[in-house]
Amino acid sequence: MRLLVLSPECTLLDEEVSVVDLPGAMGRFTVLRGHDNLISTLVEGVIRYLPMTAAADDEKEMLEIDGGFVEVRNNVITVCVD
Repeated sequence: MRLLVLSPECTLLDEEVSVVDLPGAMGRFTVLRGHDNLISTLVEGVIRYLPMTAAADDEKEMLEIDGGFVEVRNNVITVCVD
């Protein structure tokens, strides 16, 4: 599954991942391969993700955001941040 994190200025992250945890407005949520389509607002917090090249028990990578929104569709997670 592909994780794209975009800002108005540039692409911050474009990586194949196995799991993504996001700071949703209604609480944190996790996206795995095959997740249903969704759109959600995001609040200030940390995106945690596990690259496909990492072992399942490795620490997740982290990316701090100030908020934005996410779209999940066809195993592509597109995050637009402020």
